[in-house]
Amino acid sequence: DRQTLVAVLQFLRRSNLRESEEILRREARLLGDDLGGNVATVATSSPGVAAVAAVPPGKGEVRGECGVSPSSRREPREAGSPCAARKPRGLSVMLGHKVGGAVVVEDQPDVSAVLSAYNQQGDPTLYEEYYSGLKHFIECSLDCHRAELSQLFYPLFVHMYLELVYNQHESEAKSFFERFHGDQECYYQDDLRVLSSLTKKEHMKGNETMLDFRTSKFVLRISRDSYQLLKRHLQEKQNNQIWNIVQEHLYIDIFDGMPRSKQQIDAMVGSLAGEAKREANKAKVFFGLLKEPEFDVPLDDEDEEGENEEGKPKKKKPKKDNVGSKSKKQDPNAPPQNRIPLPELKDSDKLDKVMNMKEAARRVRLGPECLPSICFYTFLNAYQGLTAVDITDDSSMIVGGFADSTVRVWSVTPKKLRSVKTAADLSLIDKESDDVLERIMDEKTASELKILYGHSGPVYGTSFSPDRNYLLSCSEDGTVRLWSLQTFTCLVGYKGHNYPVWDTQFSPYGYYFVSGGHDRVARLWATDHYQPLRIFAGHLADVTCTRFHPNSNYIATGSADRTIRLWDVLNGNCVRIFTGHKGPIHSLAFSPNGRFLATGATDGRVLLWDIGHGLMVGELKGHTDTIYALRFSRDGEILASGSMDNTVRLWDAVKAFEDLETDDFTTATGHINLPENSQDLLLGTYMTKSTPVVHLHFTRRNLLLAAGAYSSQ
Repeated sequence: DRQTLVAVLQFLRRSNLRESEEILRREARLLGDDLGGNVATVATSSPGVAAVAAVPPGKGEVRGECGVSPSSRREPREAGSPCAARKPRGLSVMLGHKVGGAVVVEDQPDVSAVLSAYNQQGDPTLYEEYYSGLKHFIECSLDCHRAELSQLFYPLFVHMYLELVYNQHESEAKSFFERFHGDQECYYQDDLRVLSSLTKKEHMKGNETMLDFRTSKFVLRISRDSYQLLKRHLQEKQNNQIWNIVQEHLYIDIFDGMPRSKQQIDAMVGSLAGEAKREANKAKVFFGLLKEPEFDVPLDDEDEEGENEEGKPKKKKPKKDNVGSKSKKQDPNAPPQNRIPLPELKDSDKLDKVMNMKEAARRVRLGPECLPSICFYTFLNAYQGLTAVDITDDSSMIVGGFADSTVRVWSVTPKKLRSVKTAADLSLIDKESDDVLERIMDEKTASELKILYGHSGPVYGTSFSPDRNYLLSCSEDGTVRLWSLQTFTCLVGYKGHNYPVWDTQFSPYGYYFVSGGHDRVARLWATDHYQPLRIFAGHLADVTCTRFHPNSNYIATGSADRTIRLWDVLNGNCVRIFTGHKGPIHSLAFSPNGRFLATGATDGRVLLWDIGHGLMVGELKGHTDTIYALRFSRDGEILASGSMDNTVRLWDAVKAFEDLETDDFTTATGHINLPENSQDLLLGTYMTKSTPVVHLHFTRRNLLLAAGAYSSQ
C-alpha cells in the first residue's frame, strides 16, 4: 500500500540507492519529488490500477493514469472530497523521461519521447502467439462479453505492430501485420493502409498518424464484468506484454451494468481514438434559443400593402411556428442573453426581421402529408470545378466557390447586383433624400453575376452574412477573405491557418465567424479583428466542416478523425464529443430549436444527436455516397440531405425525435437503442440527372433550394 511504498522509497533515498529508488518510483508511477504527503497516490483497490494524478487546470480532465476510469457510479468528485485532496495540483501525467536522474514530466510529447514508450519489453517472436491467444480467449468467451472485448483487437493490433517496428523487428512486424490485419473491422481500412506503410523505425518519426495514435489514449467503454474477465485472463496467463499495452496506451471507461450488444457498440465506435469518454459529454450545454428582441418598427407605406395592421403577422407567427413561439418567453435551456457579446441590431436588421415575420406568416407547414417543393440550381459547364455554395437567408443571392480560385455571386431574383458609386459621384448626392440608399447604387454596374478575384487556390467554403452586406470565402491558400457585397471588393484577408481552410461560416447574428482547416483546429474570428478570438484544438485530423449553433454560443466541428465536437464560444472548451461515423464528416445541421444536431459523412449515414444529453438518438440510412448537405426546414419538421449519389432525401424529423429514451441509465452508460429500420422515416428520394448535391437551403416559406454542378460522366 501507499505508506509502505513511501517508507521503502525514503529508506532507499537515505541509503543513497538513487537508481533503485528511481526504478521503484517508475514502477509505482510515483513522479513527485516530495516523499511527504504530496506524492501522486497509488490506488490500492487492485494490483492493476495505478496512480490517479491531476492535470493542470485547462489541460483536460483527471483520469486514472493506467487508463482505468474511477468507478462510473460515482459522480465526478467535488474539490472538497478526500480524493481531491490526495491529488497533487499541477502534476501532468502525459509522459515522463529521465534527464540526468530526475524525472521530467512533459505536457506536449515530442516525437522521440512518444516513441521511447515503445522500448522493447517482450520477445518479438511471441507477439503473434500473444495476440492469437487473446483472440482465441475472446472468441470463446460468452456472447455478452465477446462483443465488448472484441473492441480490444484493433488498438492492440496497432500498438503491437508499432512496437515491433520501433524495435526494428521488421520481418516479425510484417508477418504479424499480414496475419492479423484482415481480422480488423472494415471501417479501419484507411488507417491500416497508412499503418502498412510504416515498416521501418525511421518512418515513424514525424508521422502524424503515428503520433496521434501514441499521444491520444484509445478509449474503450467496457462493463465491469467484461473488464474483470479480461484482467483475470491476462494475469493467469501472465501475458504482461498485452497487459502493459492495455495500461500504457488504452483508456478503459468502465461502467456498472449490463454489457452492451454488438449493435450498440457498432453504432458508437469507428473514430480515430475510439469512443468518447462519458465524462466528455457531461458538461451543461445551454442549447435553448435566445429571446428575440422586442421592437416596434413603424412600417413604410409599401410594407403595409396587403397587411391590415403591423401586429397581424406577429400574432400569426406563434401559431405557425413552434420555434418562434418559444422566443416569446425565456427558454429555460437558453444561455443568459449577455453570455457572449452580440452585435446591436441596426434599423435595417429590424426591417429585415419584420419582413421575415411576414414571410413566416405565409410559410407552408411541412409534414409527411405536405412535402416541400424542391427547386434545383444546376451549375452548367462548371469546368472551373464547383467546390462550395451558399444561399442568402432571404434566398436572393447564390454564391459559388470554384477550384480556379474565383468566387462568383449571382442574383436569383429579377433585381440585379449593383455596386456603390465612386466617391466623386457620391459627394453629389443629397444625403437627406428619402431614397438615398437607391441613389448611391450605380446602375451602370448592374449585372446578374459578379466575379470576385483574390484567392490563389481552390475556394472550399463560402458564407453570406445574415444582413447580406458581406461574404466570406476560405481557400486552399490558407486565408479567409471578407468581401463587401456593396462594392464587390475584398475588405480583409484573415491569415491564421497555415494550411488549406476547408470551411467557414458566419454566426447567425453576424460579426463572428468560424473557420476550420487542415491544421486540425477551428478558429473563431470577429470581422473587425485580425487575430482569431478563440482557437479550438482537439481534433486528431483535418477540421472538415464548421457550424454555429442557432444561439451563437456554441460551434460544432466535424473532422476527418470521424468525430464531431461541440465547442463553447465563451471559454473555448470542448463540451461534447460525438463518435459513431465510420468516415470523415462533411456536413452538419442544427435543428431550429437548438436541441438536436444532424451530421453526415463519407459513410453515407446521417446521424442524429441530442445535444443536451450528449447521446446519439438516430441513424438515417439510405444514401450510397458522401453526404455534403444537410438542412432542417424552418420549423424543424423535415430534414433534407443531399449527397454525391445525386439524390436529395427528405426525412421525418418530428418522428425521428419523438419519444426519445434519454433516461438516466441511457445517459450514464451510453446504452443507446436505435430503431432497426430508418426507412419509415424516409419521406421521399429525388434523383438529379447527374448532379451531386453540394448545398441545400429552405426559403423563409419552406421551399427547398438545392445546388450542385452537373457532371457529365
